[in-house]
Amino acid sequence: MARKWIVWAVAALSAVAAACGFTASRLRAQETVAAQAEYDMVIRNGHIIDGTGSPWYSGDIGIRDGRIAAIGDLAGAQAKQTIDAAGHVVAPGFIDMLGQSEITILVDPRVPSKIFQGITTEITGEGDSVGPQTDATIESLNTDCQHYRISCNWRTFTEYFARLQKQGMGINLGTYVGATQVRRAVIGEDDVQATPEQLEEMKQLVAEAMREGALGLSSALEYPPAPYASTEELIALASVASQYGGIYATHMRNEGDGEMDALAETARIGREAHIPVEIFHLKTSGKANWGKMPQVVAFIDKERSEGVDIEADTYAYTAWENGLSAYIPPWAHDGGTNKLLARLQDPDTRARIRKDMETPTKEWDNEWQEVTGPQGILIASVNNPDLMNLQGKTIAEVSKTWNEDPIDTIFDLIIKDSARTDVVTFGMSEPDVELALKQPWVSVDNDASGASPTGILGQDHPHPRAYGTFPRVIRKFVREEHLLTLPEAIRKFSVLPAQREHLTDRGVLKKGMWADVVVFDPAKVRDLATYENPNQLSVGMDFVLVNGIPVIADGKMTNALPGQVIYGPGKKQ
Repeated sequence: MARKWIVWAVAALSAVAAACGFTASRLRAQETVAAQAEYDMVIRNGHIIDGTGSPWYSGDIGIRDGRIAAIGDLAGAQAKQTIDAAGHVVAPGFIDMLGQSEITILVDPRVPSKIFQGITTEITGEGDSVGPQTDATIESLNTDCQHYRISCNWRTFTEYFARLQKQGMGINLGTYVGATQVRRAVIGEDDVQATPEQLEEMKQLVAEAMREGALGLSSALEYPPAPYASTEELIALASVASQYGGIYATHMRNEGDGEMDALAETARIGREAHIPVEIFHLKTSGKANWGKMPQVVAFIDKERSEGVDIEADTYAYTAWENGLSAYIPPWAHDGGTNKLLARLQDPDTRARIRKDMETPTKEWDNEWQEVTGPQGILIASVNNPDLMNLQGKTIAEVSKTWNEDPIDTIFDLIIKDSARTDVVTFGMSEPDVELALKQPWVSVDNDASGASPTGILGQDHPHPRAYGTFPRVIRKFVREEHLLTLPEAIRKFSVLPAQREHLTDRGVLKKGMWADVVVFDPAKVRDLATYENPNQLSVGMDFVLVNGIPVIADGKMTNALPGQVIYGPGKKQ
């Protein structure tokens, strides 16, 4: 008995001594255990840029069960797979703050245009969203799905997420619930204000979506029926998202002549709804507004200094892409697409629409006033197969072929394609783009759906940002122009968006985090996509890991589908 007591006492004293400060030997013991542990993968000899903005440091990364298990000197560690990253950067996987892939990820779940950029997580849902769907809204969804020859068989976020999990995907994906979506579900396409009963129903739909895992509320206030919503309606809906820990992300009501008023509305929504705000694709649109980015930046900095949590993202090109029907004033969309098409075919109404387009205004985002001319409108994608030969041509070229005025060409193309045409519009200045990108509160987005050079997705003619945004930032703004350092760029790609979306287990290289990791030579990363030939994958990503599984290995796609659904904080409640 005495011997047993002595053994117990010695053990107890040893434990107390360790707890009281013998940390060096304990840490050495832990390091030894880590070094001897077996990992699924070890990335060795890399220049680690952890995502925080700090300079690189040398080290190894051990991955086990999809997560980062150790970082340090793992020279003696055993691993099932080893990546020699000597001379290469090892960084967190990139987070696309506005991706638009909710439909195309069902067409090609590998999303090659994304992973070859180093994107491992995408946030989507700009005003419209995959849920909630009703008998009325499902028609528009089915039009997109029929175009890509897939079925759309969900109504709720839960059903959509279940489909993603069943099929698998090459990236992680999370989504907002769209303010436009819930307005369509309750009110429809009409230019009317919500009754108290309708607003309450919309709020309940937002609450349900947040409980199902939406990341927050989004709006796209340029595109009808979204402009019909009052600021008070948006505050009410955003307040619901705030209760579940979500954010409010917005394509503001105006990015051109009326941008300062739109910024004021955005700040008011954030302030009164008590919710963080993300401004989608920050820009100053139209030649008359070139050089105004300093005013925009100063406004946001002022609001931030007064406690309004506003950040933004950018794709850092001087052209945007959206629907050609956005050139038509909002009143002409009242009642939906069929009524818009009828108005365009009525001579008197058509003349009124033309007059509104030709008149500068702050009342709506008049893109015809923002473009440098019809040569600055490039037809990207059409829905009508008979119009496929127009993809890649400008409105100026088509109007010459059709022997008509460019505005008439816009009207007639909308009619012939049932308002489904997407166009690239050249309407920004490079200095404004660069100033936005430099801001410490600006992250990066693609604002483009996942694409592929082959198959049905390869038949589209997208904006080159779909394939090239993140590598272009590294090539152009880091390597060539020195606008950013590489650690600064990586921070904009990873930690900054992860913080904004409350992703506590992604966005930084740290023990315990999900192993979303990219390995690349920063001297070789570059974008190949151009406006003339956009369907070209970027190059330079040697390895891209999603949840510890390579989706790109030795520069080639593995066809693995390890992505996960990214749920908002409301799901946890």
